[in-house]
Amino acid sequence: MRTLLFTGKGGVGKTTVAAATAVRCAAAGHRTLVISTDPAHSLADAFGVALGSHPGEIADNLFGQQLDAQERMEESWGEIKGFLTQVFDWAGLDAVEAEELSVFPGLDEVFALTDIKTYADSGEWDVLVVDCAPTAETIRLLSLPDILSWYMDRVFPAGRRVNKLVGPVLSRLTSMPVAGDDVFGATSRFYERLDGVKAILADPERSSIRLVVNTEKMVIAEARRTYTYLSLFGYRVDAVVANRLLPDDITDPWFDRWKQAQVEQLVVIEEGFAPLPVLRSELLPEEPIGLDRLGALADALYAEVEPTDVLHHGEPLRITKEGGGYELTLELPFADHDDLDVGRHGDELLVRIGPYRRAIALPDSLRRRTVTGARFRDGVLRVAFDADRTSTGSEEPR
Repeated sequence: MRTLLFTGKGGVGKTTVAAATAVRCAAAGHRTLVISTDPAHSLADAFGVALGSHPGEIADNLFGQQLDAQERMEESWGEIKGFLTQVFDWAGLDAVEAEELSVFPGLDEVFALTDIKTYADSGEWDVLVVDCAPTAETIRLLSLPDILSWYMDRVFPAGRRVNKLVGPVLSRLTSMPVAGDDVFGATSRFYERLDGVKAILADPERSSIRLVVNTEKMVIAEARRTYTYLSLFGYRVDAVVANRLLPDDITDPWFDRWKQAQVEQLVVIEEGFAPLPVLRSELLPEEPIGLDRLGALADALYAEVEPTDVLHHGEPLRITKEGGGYELTLELPFADHDDLDVGRHGDELLVRIGPYRRAIALPDSLRRRTVTGARFRDGVLRVAFDADRTSTGSEEPR
Protein backbone atom coordinates (compact mmCIF):
# COMPACT_ATOMS: atom_id res chain seq x y z
CA MET A 1 0.00 0.00 0.00
CA ARG A 2 1.21 3.52 -0.84
CA THR A 3 0.53 6.28 1.70
CA LEU A 4 0.54 9.88 0.45
CA LEU A 5 0.47 12.66 3.06
CA PHE A 6 -0.34 16.27 2.12
CA THR A 7 0.47 19.18 4.38
CA GLY A 8 1.03 22.92 4.19
CA LYS A 9 0.21 26.20 5.83
CA GLY A 10 -3.48 26.66 6.62
CA GLY A 11 -5.44 27.95 3.62
CA VAL A 12 -3.08 26.86 0.83
CA GLY A 13 -5.53 24.25 -0.49
CA LYS A 14 -3.98 21.04 0.81
CA THR A 15 -7.40 19.44 1.39
CA THR A 16 -8.41 20.12 -2.21
CA VAL A 17 -5.11 18.73 -3.52
CA ALA A 18 -5.40 15.63 -1.31
CA ALA A 19 -9.00 15.04 -2.42
CA ALA A 20 -8.07 15.51 -6.09
CA THR A 21 -5.18 13.06 -5.72
CA ALA A 22 -7.52 10.47 -4.22
CA VAL A 23 -9.96 10.91 -7.12
CA ARG A 24 -7.13 10.40 -9.61
CA CYS A 25 -5.88 7.26 -7.82
CA ALA A 26 -9.38 5.76 -7.70
CA ALA A 27 -9.96 6.52 -11.39
CA ALA A 28 -6.76 4.59 -12.16
CA GLY A 29 -8.30 1.51 -10.53
CA HIS A 30 -6.61 1.73 -7.14
CA ARG A 31 -8.78 0.99 -4.13
CA THR A 32 -8.29 4.35 -2.41
CA LEU A 33 -9.06 5.68 1.06
CA VAL A 34 -8.67 9.37 1.86
CA ILE A 35 -8.69 10.44 5.51
CA SER A 36 -8.41 13.75 7.35
CA THR A 37 -6.29 14.23 10.48
CA ASP A 38 -7.26 17.90 10.84
CA PRO A 39 -9.65 18.53 13.78
CA ALA A 40 -11.22 21.28 11.64
CA HIS A 41 -12.30 18.85 8.92
CA SER A 42 -13.14 20.10 5.43
CA LEU A 43 -12.65 16.89 3.44
CA ALA A 44 -16.38 16.19 3.28
CA ASP A 45 -16.94 19.73 1.97
CA ALA A 46 -14.42 19.13 -0.84
CA PHE A 47 -16.36 16.08 -2.04
CA GLY A 48 -19.76 17.54 -1.25
CA VAL A 49 -20.76 14.41 0.70
CA ALA A 50 -21.15 13.42 4.33
CA LEU A 51 -18.23 11.52 5.86
CA GLY A 52 -18.04 9.75 9.21
CA SER A 53 -15.40 8.43 11.57
CA HIS A 54 -15.04 5.20 9.58
CA PRO A 55 -14.50 4.65 5.82
CA GLY A 56 -17.56 5.50 3.75
CA GLU A 57 -17.97 5.06 0.00
CA ILE A 58 -17.74 8.20 -2.13
CA ALA A 59 -17.43 6.63 -5.60
CA ASP A 60 -16.12 3.48 -7.25
CA ASN A 61 -12.81 2.56 -5.58
CA LEU A 62 -12.96 5.74 -3.47
CA PHE A 63 -13.71 5.92 0.26
CA GLY A 64 -13.35 8.74 2.78
CA GLN A 65 -13.13 9.27 6.53
CA GLN A 66 -13.16 12.19 8.96
CA LEU A 67 -12.02 11.24 12.44
CA ASP A 68 -14.33 11.94 15.40
CA ALA A 69 -12.01 12.02 18.43
CA GLN A 70 -14.88 11.78 20.95
CA GLU A 71 -16.32 8.70 19.26
CA ARG A 72 -12.91 7.06 18.89
CA MET A 73 -12.14 7.80 22.53
CA GLU A 74 -15.20 5.79 23.54
CA GLU A 75 -14.20 2.88 21.29
CA SER A 76 -10.46 2.68 21.88
CA TRP A 77 -9.60 4.30 25.19
CA GLY A 78 -12.61 3.76 27.41
CA GLU A 79 -10.71 2.98 30.62
CA ILE A 80 -8.51 6.06 30.32
CA LYS A 81 -11.42 8.33 29.45
CA GLY A 82 -13.35 7.00 32.44
CA PHE A 83 -10.41 7.74 34.75
CA LEU A 84 -9.94 11.27 33.36
CA THR A 85 -13.66 11.98 33.72
CA GLN A 86 -13.50 10.88 37.38
CA VAL A 87 -10.54 13.20 38.01
CA PHE A 88 -12.27 16.19 36.42
CA ASP A 89 -15.46 15.41 38.31
CA TRP A 90 -13.45 15.23 41.56
CA ALA A 91 -11.98 18.66 40.66
CA GLY A 92 -15.49 20.13 40.60
CA LEU A 93 -16.25 20.28 36.90
CA ASP A 94 -19.74 19.46 35.73
CA ALA A 95 -20.42 16.41 33.60
CA VAL A 96 -20.36 18.22 30.25
CA GLU A 97 -17.06 19.99 31.00
CA ALA A 98 -15.49 16.74 32.22
CA GLU A 99 -16.64 14.96 29.04
CA GLU A 100 -15.12 17.64 26.81
CA LEU A 101 -11.82 17.89 28.70
CA SER A 102 -11.26 14.13 28.61
CA VAL A 103 -10.45 14.49 24.89
CA PHE A 104 -7.30 16.57 25.20
CA PRO A 105 -5.46 18.38 22.36
CA GLY A 106 -3.41 16.10 20.14
CA LEU A 107 -5.62 13.05 20.59
CA ASP A 108 -6.80 13.35 16.97
CA GLU A 109 -3.21 12.84 15.85
CA VAL A 110 -2.78 9.77 18.06
CA PHE A 111 -5.93 8.13 16.72
CA ALA A 112 -4.93 9.05 13.15
CA LEU A 113 -1.65 7.19 13.61
CA THR A 114 -3.45 4.05 14.81
CA ASP A 115 -5.76 4.25 11.78
CA ILE A 116 -2.83 4.57 9.38
CA LYS A 117 -1.20 1.52 10.96
CA THR A 118 -4.48 -0.45 10.88
CA TYR A 119 -5.19 0.34 7.23
CA ALA A 120 -1.62 -0.41 6.18
CA ASP A 121 -1.76 -3.82 7.85
CA SER A 122 -5.24 -4.71 6.59
CA GLY A 123 -4.30 -5.31 2.96
CA GLU A 124 -7.68 -3.87 1.99
CA TRP A 125 -6.37 -0.67 0.36
CA ASP A 126 -3.98 0.12 -2.48
CA VAL A 127 -3.60 3.82 -1.67
CA LEU A 128 -4.10 5.80 1.53
CA VAL A 129 -4.26 9.59 1.04
CA VAL A 130 -3.90 11.62 4.24
CA ASP A 131 -5.13 15.22 4.41
CA CYS A 132 -2.95 16.40 7.28
CA ALA A 133 -3.56 19.30 9.62
CA PRO A 134 -1.54 22.52 9.02
CA THR A 135 2.22 22.15 9.19
CA ALA A 136 2.82 22.59 12.94
CA GLU A 137 0.27 19.87 13.73
CA THR A 138 1.70 17.64 11.00
CA ILE A 139 5.17 17.89 12.55
CA ARG A 140 3.64 16.95 15.89
CA LEU A 141 1.79 14.04 14.26
CA LEU A 142 4.92 12.63 12.66
CA SER A 143 7.10 13.18 15.73
CA LEU A 144 4.66 11.29 17.96
CA PRO A 145 6.03 7.79 17.18
CA ASP A 146 9.50 8.83 18.37
CA ILE A 147 8.17 10.66 21.42
CA LEU A 148 5.75 7.91 22.46
CA SER A 149 8.41 5.24 21.94
CA TRP A 150 10.83 7.15 24.17
CA TYR A 151 8.15 7.56 26.86
CA MET A 152 6.95 3.96 26.74
CA ASP A 153 10.50 2.57 26.85
CA ARG A 154 11.86 4.80 29.63
CA VAL A 155 9.10 6.40 31.72
CA PHE A 156 6.01 4.22 31.46
CA PRO A 157 7.37 1.02 33.11
CA ALA A 158 8.72 2.97 36.09
CA GLY A 159 5.49 4.94 36.42
CA ARG A 160 3.47 1.75 36.43
CA ARG A 161 5.64 0.23 39.16
CA VAL A 162 5.48 3.38 41.30
CA ASN A 163 1.71 3.55 40.90
CA LYS A 164 1.35 -0.03 42.21
CA LEU A 165 3.32 0.94 45.31
CA VAL A 166 1.98 4.45 45.98
CA GLY A 167 -1.57 4.12 44.65
CA PRO A 168 -3.00 2.19 47.64
CA VAL A 169 -1.47 4.71 50.06
CA LEU A 170 -2.85 7.71 48.17
CA SER A 171 -6.30 6.17 48.01
CA ARG A 172 -6.36 6.13 51.83
CA LEU A 173 -5.10 9.72 52.13
CA THR A 174 -7.22 11.45 49.50
CA SER A 175 -10.51 11.06 47.68
CA MET A 176 -8.88 11.93 44.36
CA PRO A 177 -9.20 9.02 41.89
CA VAL A 178 -5.95 7.10 41.42
CA ALA A 179 -5.18 5.33 38.17
CA GLY A 180 -5.41 1.58 38.52
CA ASP A 181 -3.54 -1.09 36.62
CA ASP A 182 -6.46 -1.29 34.19
CA VAL A 183 -5.67 2.28 33.06
CA PHE A 184 -1.99 1.47 32.60
CA GLY A 185 -2.89 -1.73 30.81
CA ALA A 186 -5.18 0.16 28.43
CA THR A 187 -2.37 2.61 27.69
CA SER A 188 0.04 -0.24 26.96
CA ARG A 189 -2.44 -2.01 24.67
CA PHE A 190 -3.17 1.22 22.83
CA TYR A 191 0.53 1.87 22.29
CA GLU A 192 0.95 -1.62 20.86
CA ARG A 193 -1.46 -0.60 18.11
CA LEU A 194 0.97 2.19 17.21
CA ASP A 195 4.03 -0.05 17.12
CA GLY A 196 5.52 -0.01 13.64
CA VAL A 197 3.79 3.10 12.33
CA LYS A 198 7.11 4.97 12.07
CA ALA A 199 8.52 2.16 9.92
CA ILE A 200 5.57 2.59 7.54
CA LEU A 201 5.68 6.38 7.28
CA ALA A 202 9.47 6.63 7.02
CA ASP A 203 9.75 3.96 4.29
CA PRO A 204 10.06 5.89 0.99
CA GLU A 205 8.71 2.98 -1.03
CA ARG A 206 5.55 2.90 1.08
CA SER A 207 5.01 6.54 2.07
CA SER A 208 5.63 10.01 0.65
CA ILE A 209 4.94 13.49 1.99
CA ARG A 210 4.02 16.32 -0.38
CA LEU A 211 4.16 19.99 0.59
CA VAL A 212 1.41 22.26 -0.75
CA VAL A 213 2.36 25.94 -1.16
CA ASN A 214 1.10 29.15 -2.69
CA THR A 215 3.44 31.68 -4.31
CA GLU A 216 3.64 33.80 -1.16
CA LYS A 217 6.80 34.53 0.82
CA MET A 218 5.31 33.58 4.21
CA VAL A 219 3.91 30.32 2.88
CA ILE A 220 7.18 29.36 1.20
CA ALA A 221 9.17 30.21 4.32
CA GLU A 222 6.97 27.94 6.45
CA ALA A 223 7.21 25.14 3.88
CA ARG A 224 11.01 25.38 3.99
CA ARG A 225 10.98 25.03 7.77
CA THR A 226 8.58 22.10 7.51
CA TYR A 227 10.87 20.36 5.04
CA THR A 228 13.75 20.75 7.50
CA TYR A 229 11.79 19.32 10.42
CA LEU A 230 10.45 16.40 8.40
CA SER A 231 14.00 15.53 7.36
CA LEU A 232 15.04 15.77 10.99
CA PHE A 233 12.58 12.99 11.88
CA GLY A 234 13.56 10.85 8.88
CA TYR A 235 10.51 11.39 6.65
CA ARG A 236 10.75 11.72 2.86
CA VAL A 237 9.25 14.63 0.95
CA ASP A 238 9.01 13.64 -2.71
CA ALA A 239 7.30 16.67 -4.27
CA VAL A 240 6.09 20.23 -3.80
CA VAL A 241 2.70 21.36 -5.12
CA ALA A 242 2.53 25.01 -6.20
CA ASN A 243 -1.21 25.63 -5.92
CA ARG A 244 -3.56 28.38 -7.13
CA LEU A 245 -1.27 29.82 -9.76
CA LEU A 246 -2.75 32.63 -11.85
CA PRO A 247 -3.40 31.26 -15.35
CA ASP A 248 -1.81 32.89 -18.39
CA ASP A 249 -5.17 33.85 -19.89
CA ILE A 250 -5.74 36.42 -17.13
CA THR A 251 -4.74 39.63 -18.94
CA ASP A 252 -6.32 42.30 -16.76
CA PRO A 253 -3.58 44.88 -15.93
CA TRP A 254 -4.71 44.83 -12.28
CA PHE A 255 -3.12 41.37 -11.98
CA ASP A 256 0.22 42.32 -13.58
CA ARG A 257 2.04 42.86 -10.27
CA TRP A 258 0.56 39.67 -8.85
CA LYS A 259 1.70 37.68 -11.89
CA GLN A 260 5.20 39.17 -11.73
CA ALA A 261 5.46 38.31 -8.02
CA GLN A 262 4.23 34.81 -8.82
CA VAL A 263 6.95 34.30 -11.43
CA GLU A 264 9.59 35.43 -8.94
CA GLN A 265 8.31 33.17 -6.17
CA LEU A 266 8.08 30.18 -8.51
CA VAL A 267 11.82 30.61 -9.14
CA VAL A 268 12.36 30.66 -5.36
CA ILE A 269 10.32 27.46 -4.99
CA GLU A 270 12.01 25.56 -7.81
CA GLU A 271 15.54 26.60 -6.84
CA GLY A 272 15.02 26.33 -3.09
CA PHE A 273 13.41 22.89 -3.11
CA ALA A 274 15.57 21.42 -5.89
CA PRO A 275 15.91 18.57 -6.73
CA LEU A 276 12.31 17.95 -5.64
CA PRO A 277 9.82 18.12 -8.53
CA VAL A 278 7.36 21.02 -8.39
CA LEU A 279 3.83 20.14 -9.52
CA ARG A 280 1.66 23.07 -10.62
CA SER A 281 -2.05 23.73 -10.19
CA GLU A 282 -3.79 26.83 -11.52
CA LEU A 283 -6.43 28.92 -9.80
CA LEU A 284 -9.74 27.63 -11.15
CA PRO A 285 -12.68 29.77 -12.29
CA GLU A 286 -14.97 27.76 -10.00
CA GLU A 287 -14.51 26.30 -6.54
CA PRO A 288 -13.19 22.72 -6.98
CA ILE A 289 -15.98 20.87 -5.17
CA GLY A 290 -17.24 17.49 -6.26
CA LEU A 291 -15.77 14.56 -8.14
CA ASP A 292 -15.79 16.12 -11.61
CA ARG A 293 -14.00 19.33 -10.68
CA LEU A 294 -11.56 17.52 -8.41
CA GLY A 295 -10.82 15.08 -11.22
CA ALA A 296 -10.14 17.94 -13.65
CA LEU A 297 -7.79 19.56 -11.12
CA ALA A 298 -5.93 16.26 -10.66
CA ASP A 299 -5.56 15.75 -14.42
CA ALA A 300 -3.91 19.17 -14.76
CA LEU A 301 -1.80 18.73 -11.62
CA TYR A 302 -0.33 15.33 -12.42
CA ALA A 303 -0.51 15.46 -16.25
CA GLU A 304 1.69 12.51 -17.29
CA VAL A 305 2.78 11.75 -13.72
CA GLU A 306 1.36 8.80 -11.80
CA PRO A 307 0.46 10.14 -8.32
CA THR A 308 1.28 6.83 -6.63
CA ASP A 309 4.86 6.84 -7.97
CA VAL A 310 7.78 7.90 -5.77
CA LEU A 311 8.44 11.28 -7.40
CA HIS A 312 11.85 11.83 -5.82
CA HIS A 313 14.30 9.43 -4.21
CA GLY A 314 16.23 11.02 -1.36
CA GLU A 315 17.90 9.80 1.81
CA PRO A 316 17.68 12.32 4.68
CA LEU A 317 19.58 10.11 7.15
CA ARG A 318 22.34 7.63 6.35
CA ILE A 319 25.47 6.08 7.89
CA THR A 320 28.60 5.36 5.87
CA LYS A 321 32.11 4.11 6.59
CA GLU A 322 34.64 6.90 6.07
CA GLY A 323 38.31 6.03 6.25
CA GLY A 324 38.97 4.40 9.60
CA GLY A 325 35.70 5.60 11.14
CA TYR A 326 32.04 6.21 10.38
CA GLU A 327 29.95 9.20 9.38
CA LEU A 328 26.30 9.86 10.11
CA THR A 329 24.78 12.21 7.52
CA LEU A 330 21.50 14.01 8.14
CA GLU A 331 19.92 16.21 5.49
CA LEU A 332 18.51 19.37 7.11
CA PRO A 333 17.55 21.56 4.15
CA PHE A 334 17.13 25.27 4.93
CA ALA A 335 18.32 24.89 8.52
CA ASP A 336 20.27 27.87 9.87
CA HIS A 337 23.64 27.11 11.42
CA ASP A 338 22.86 29.43 14.35
CA ASP A 339 19.65 27.51 15.17
CA LEU A 340 21.32 24.09 15.12
CA ASP A 341 22.57 22.32 18.26
CA VAL A 342 24.12 18.86 18.22
CA GLY A 343 25.14 16.77 21.21
CA ARG A 344 25.29 13.23 22.44
CA HIS A 345 23.99 11.50 25.53
CA GLY A 346 24.55 7.80 26.02
CA ASP A 347 23.32 5.87 23.01
CA GLU A 348 21.56 8.85 21.44
CA LEU A 349 22.58 11.70 19.17
CA LEU A 350 20.62 14.82 20.12
CA VAL A 351 19.76 17.26 17.32
CA ARG A 352 17.82 20.47 17.87
CA ILE A 353 16.65 23.00 15.29
CA GLY A 354 14.79 25.95 16.79
CA PRO A 355 12.04 24.56 19.06
CA TYR A 356 12.22 21.01 17.72
CA ARG A 357 14.45 18.31 19.15
CA ARG A 358 15.10 14.75 18.07
CA ALA A 359 16.91 11.99 19.89
CA ILE A 360 18.40 9.69 17.23
CA ALA A 361 19.03 6.22 18.63
CA LEU A 362 22.46 5.21 17.41
CA PRO A 363 22.82 1.76 15.85
CA ASP A 364 25.04 -0.86 17.46
CA SER A 365 27.87 0.01 15.09
CA LEU A 366 28.11 3.56 16.52
CA ARG A 367 27.05 3.30 20.16
CA ARG A 368 30.52 2.64 21.58
CA ARG A 369 32.37 4.92 19.21
CA THR A 370 33.46 8.42 20.16
CA VAL A 371 32.20 11.44 18.23
CA THR A 372 35.28 13.06 16.69
CA GLY A 373 33.64 16.02 14.99
CA ALA A 374 30.58 17.53 13.35
CA ARG A 375 30.13 19.95 10.50
CA PHE A 376 27.12 21.55 8.84
CA ARG A 377 27.34 22.74 5.27
CA ASP A 378 24.86 23.20 2.39
CA GLY A 379 21.95 21.82 4.44
CA VAL A 380 23.76 18.62 5.44
CA LEU A 381 24.90 17.73 8.95
CA ARG A 382 27.83 15.29 9.10
CA VAL A 383 28.81 13.72 12.41
CA ALA A 384 32.05 11.71 12.49
CA PHE A 385 32.70 8.72 14.75
CA ASP A 386 36.12 7.16 15.29
CA ALA A 387 37.08 3.57 14.57
CA ASP A 388 37.79 2.66 18.19
CA ARG A 389 34.87 1.42 20.32
CA THR A 390 35.80 3.49 23.37
CA SER A 391 32.96 6.01 23.73
CA THR A 392 32.26 7.28 27.24
CA GLY A 393 28.62 7.66 26.20
CA SER A 394 28.37 11.42 26.70
CA GLU A 395 30.18 14.05 24.71
CA GLU A 396 29.70 17.14 22.61
CA PRO A 397 30.68 17.06 18.93
CA ARG A 398 33.73 19.17 18.24
